[in-house]
Amino acid sequence: MPRLSTRVDSHSQEYLDNERAMRALVAELRREAERAAQGGSKAAVHKHKAAGKLTARERIAVLLDTGSPFLEFSQLAAHGLYGGDIACAGIITGVGRVGGRECVIVANDPTVKGGTYYPITVKKAGVAQIAVVHGSCTAGGAYVPAMSDENVIVRNQGRVFLGGPPLVKAATGEDIDAESLGGADVHCRESGVCDHYAENDTHALAIARRIVTRLKAAPETGPPQTAREPGHDPAEVYGVVPANLRKPYDVREVIARLVDASELDEFKQLYGATLVCGFAHIAGYPVGILANNGILFSESALKGTHFIALCAREQIPLLFLQNITGFMVGRRAEAGGIAKDGAKLVTAVACANVPKLTVIIGGSYGAGNYAMCGRAYSPRFLFQWPNARISVMGGEQAASVLATVKRDQLTAAAREWPVAEEEAFKQPIREQYERQGHPYYASARLWDDGVIDPADTRRVLSLCLAAVRNAPQRETRFGLFRM
Repeated sequence: MPRLSTRVDSHSQEYLDNERAMRALVAELRREAERAAQGGSKAAVHKHKAAGKLTARERIAVLLDTGSPFLEFSQLAAHGLYGGDIACAGIITGVGRVGGRECVIVANDPTVKGGTYYPITVKKAGVAQIAVVHGSCTAGGAYVPAMSDENVIVRNQGRVFLGGPPLVKAATGEDIDAESLGGADVHCRESGVCDHYAENDTHALAIARRIVTRLKAAPETGPPQTAREPGHDPAEVYGVVPANLRKPYDVREVIARLVDASELDEFKQLYGATLVCGFAHIAGYPVGILANNGILFSESALKGTHFIALCAREQIPLLFLQNITGFMVGRRAEAGGIAKDGAKLVTAVACANVPKLTVIIGGSYGAGNYAMCGRAYSPRFLFQWPNARISVMGGEQAASVLATVKRDQLTAAAREWPVAEEEAFKQPIREQYERQGHPYYASARLWDDGVIDPADTRRVLSLCLAAVRNAPQRETRFGLFRM
């Protein structure tokens, strides 16, 4: 397979400036991630541990196989929302290996104020669901263990009830304590709601591990070929990507630091050059890559459509690396069929029934977000780099468009619009777009699966590719492609 070369000079001033800017963004990301990982206040954590309980992250560590990585999702969920510090929205989610099997793990964090969230899961045939009741499962939360295939409850700690003691007293006049109402003894000896009785958190997690290990044999999730490190240092991506999103660069420099041996079997290399498509491996797993190298023209849209069809036929996962301002506009582009050619690409993205992974490595604007498998097109995983921006258009473009509309209105009314007033009109628009286009804003609202360090992208993608190999393969049936 052809190996990608590099033109990056790691000693140039441009590289060093880019690296400095990216490292500052990564440092801020790490500070925010560490803050979220601490959970609730120190007092809440101390109270929790003083009661002999493990924290949510300690429970996950005990549950996982020794040495297993844990791919955490949405660590910045609820970041800056609700007027308080609600770390991870009070719930930790991710994928890790338990008993040799890839498992989705969901853990409530009881130390987080306002973090009382109980997911109501929908049963799906063939997917095992196991619950461990470490604390109170009230109202809708009671259905989590009740709908699971097997569950474990911790003595003197776990409780399951549709209505807690205050509600029972208000409804029936009966004054009853929580343990007598829905504790482990009640549900293991009397109601049968719970299946396994544990003495403490560690015992409960050991039981959960035993349950997982006796499930039916896991599908083969190992890579089909031996992983090879990239031929170029992944950490160099800090200096590869310009600090200014408007400045173009060759996205192959990023790919060369993600894929095995920096090898990319490029598809239609000389056609539709603003979209790079090619076959590669990441940590031994095959993947088809679509990466932006400029605006999307008709040729690049057609090229992407063809490439996606090939990957769908061969059941190869797709990786989208987004840095896109959108599709070409203007009379020539419209006459050339950009609308129907762009629709082909969007149709292919929507219909391809293979695992799709998306990483936003720069700008993600307008219909380019759709064509490159944005959140609305259901990628299995979507991550952002800390320099990413998402919006209908850039802040400067939005300000200019709205200013043009207002200027035309004033001109029609025979009124002048001084430059200073126009600038005062534009500035709040720019600020709004910058604030709402920031990756933390999107991540707080669960529009992605997390903001990641660019240098960790290969590791994150390898864990995602390992996880999606568990999913059953489905036939792809494309919609109508307008000719």
